[in-house]
Amino acid sequence: MSDLCDILSALRWHVDIGCDEAVSDAPMDWSTFAGRPQPGSRPSGAARAPAAPAPRPVQPAATPDLPLGASEAGTAARARAGEAGTLAELEEALRAFDGCPLKRTATNTVFADGNPQARIMLIGEAPGEDEDRQGKPFVGVSGKLLDRMLGWIGLDRTAVYITNILPWRPPGNRSPTQAEIAACLPFLERHVELVGPEVLVPLGGTSAKTLLNRAEGITRLRGQWFDYTAPGTGKTVPVLPMLHPAYLLRNPISKREAWRDLLTLRQRIGHTG
Repeated sequence: MSDLCDILSALRWHVDIGCDEAVSDAPMDWSTFAGRPQPGSRPSGAARAPAAPAPRPVQPAATPDLPLGASEAGTAARARAGEAGTLAELEEALRAFDGCPLKRTATNTVFADGNPQARIMLIGEAPGEDEDRQGKPFVGVSGKLLDRMLGWIGLDRTAVYITNILPWRPPGNRSPTQAEIAACLPFLERHVELVGPEVLVPLGGTSAKTLLNRAEGITRLRGQWFDYTAPGTGKTVPVLPMLHPAYLLRNPISKREAWRDLLTLRQRIGHTG
């Protein structure tokens, strides 16, 4: 019974930290790595390794990630974003904002693409290399797949509006930190408020978890309807999280789930083309 409780506790811990999907067909026995002895084995006295030195205490990072909305940059961003009355003013304010260090390493500020009058607003994570170079969201390989996905349900970029959580590319396409998201989130919230879409479609886990303030991974959130309430307005917008095209390029088998989500979206907006 004790072993069963230990196994269940370990599984619960993995779920709590976000490990919600398998990445290989068979489990990996990590006990066979790093020279760890197998159960029941005992090193002889002559071959026993000297005691390892006591580990040094881990020093906290100089600039730890901050909770969303807790940074000074986020406060400054909220003030600037709130002053923008149009999308053009919001883009100008974003380009002038220096509260996110990603701006210093990016080539371009990637604001948006598509039709701001569209009923559907797609929100990705951050620009990639091609997007950073061209200054538009979803123009690389994953963007081409997104265009094909939209075409499957009779849509194109004239019928949707596209932006990202972050307007600047993280170096090496790494995942954004919470501090970076906190600095840019007020601009996104104002962006959604000014566009006023009928449906929000976050693409990928970072976008979905940020918009919905949830901890689950995208494989659990996708295909379900949620509500997003715009700060300061109280207006509620339906949200349908979907898999990011870059994820689908790495995991083609998941395109069947993406197809089901696209049909769900088409049914919601009443598109028949």
